[in-house]
Amino acid sequence: MFLLPDYRVRQRDYLLDISRALTAQLDLGEVLRLILQAATSMLSGEVGIIALREGDGFHVRAITGTQPDQANLFDPLLEDLRPDADDIDVAQLYSKMRKVAREVDLNLRQVVALPMVVADDMLGILFTFRSYAGAPTENDHRLLQSFADQAAIAVHNARMYEFANQERQRLAAILDYSADGVMILDAHLHIERWNRALSHITGWQPDQVTGRHHDIVIRWARRATGLNLSEAINNGWPRPVSTDTLPETLYIEGDLERLDGTTISVGITYAPLRKPDGALQNIIANVRDITRFREAEELKSTFISVVSHELKTPVALIKGYADTLNRPDANWNRETIIEGLTVIEEEADRLTELIENLLAASKLQAEGMRLTVDDANLPLIAQQAIDRFQTQTEKHTLRAEFPPDFPVICGDTTRLRQVIDNLLSNAIKYSPRGGEVIIRGTYGDAWVQVAISDQGIGLPPDELGRVFERFYRVDSALTSNTQGTGLGLYLAHAVITAHGGKIWANNNPDGGATFSFTLPRRD
Repeated sequence: MFLLPDYRVRQRDYLLDISRALTAQLDLGEVLRLILQAATSMLSGEVGIIALREGDGFHVRAITGTQPDQANLFDPLLEDLRPDADDIDVAQLYSKMRKVAREVDLNLRQVVALPMVVADDMLGILFTFRSYAGAPTENDHRLLQSFADQAAIAVHNARMYEFANQERQRLAAILDYSADGVMILDAHLHIERWNRALSHITGWQPDQVTGRHHDIVIRWARRATGLNLSEAINNGWPRPVSTDTLPETLYIEGDLERLDGTTISVGITYAPLRKPDGALQNIIANVRDITRFREAEELKSTFISVVSHELKTPVALIKGYADTLNRPDANWNRETIIEGLTVIEEEADRLTELIENLLAASKLQAEGMRLTVDDANLPLIAQQAIDRFQTQTEKHTLRAEFPPDFPVICGDTTRLRQVIDNLLSNAIKYSPRGGEVIIRGTYGDAWVQVAISDQGIGLPPDELGRVFERFYRVDSALTSNTQGTGLGLYLAHAVITAHGGKIWANNNPDGGATFSFTLPRRD
């Protein structure tokens, strides 16, 4: 029976232990320590270090035979070493070793050093120092090489693991903190991953959906486009893989039923992820909340509809009266001419008001509400508004009720006049049978309140909170025949809010509506 020499048996055992460590763990420091101890023991060394390449230089990452806090004393050995060098300058290495030996107070007289290389990439250097003089033998180098190779593999594996782990953490962070909802399905449409944004969109938490079938969680209250995912797959989506085309995506848009039963408008893009053989591995779904997009589309349609409707009437009247007055075959008397010009002037004023409101709304959205604050006398503003509007109606009685000691506040008089004008105009417009329109003022220690009430048609209870939205108009037979763009109350709300106040609407018990606002009182 052939017996291996003792040192070969020990080498084999050491390498087996190191191989098991490489397989069992990815703690680079622990594996390097094990390799270094084995190499030092096999070569009867006093001290051993492993220096890894970091950038353009080398730094000690493992040490044995001396205290770890003395690792920096070996830095002179590493100063002139270059990763692209073909070999190590032995004479220079010995000269530096003697200097280091004096610093660490050890009898180091021989050094064996070998690079750690993987795929022509120099990852570091393994050093073993001995206390006796002489040159390392070929067998020493061969023995150390086996450990250097193991160390190189350990470093390579650990760095690959570290890189993969960093990428995994980066992708997990991107997934978890994405503004869009993301879910990952397996090939059988069971949910594997569900991010935070998707929990916010749907109300489902990750632990509630993991492992569930897609169709149990993604339930459509209404689909605006195409088939659902299961139907699309039954109809051949995704098509067989082709090297000539990009991955095929599926887009579905509609109203999704949330966990609490409410709905939300979303658009979902499904993208297939395939295995190397082309088989379907996963489906990645990107879920985007398109509620604001839908609202913007509806707002745009409303804007076009309202503005075109509001422009059509005054333009038609102006054109009609101008054509009539300009007829060359007619000889109009002065009264007819004045009547026609009055209509043209009134309709031109309507157009001017419409344009100003549109510009104000646009400017408000772009820049916010800007105020010019000074003393504001609300009773005076209210009375001036009544004087202007009373001349425009005979069916309504307009009056103001303010206590004599009603305080002057700090505010933008021009903006507050617009608010009262808009509220007073609305009160007249939506009480077609006439009646009283009253502007009342009250105040407390820290606030003032103004309320404008009418005896008109009132408001649908479920629409009281929406009347201050841009372009919103109550849907009724009266409003369809009443002029307006739905911007007046929107602008009034913006002015009061900019003053730090509140504005709201209520129905009166005996009919009609009351619009009220409060403003902070500053003495």
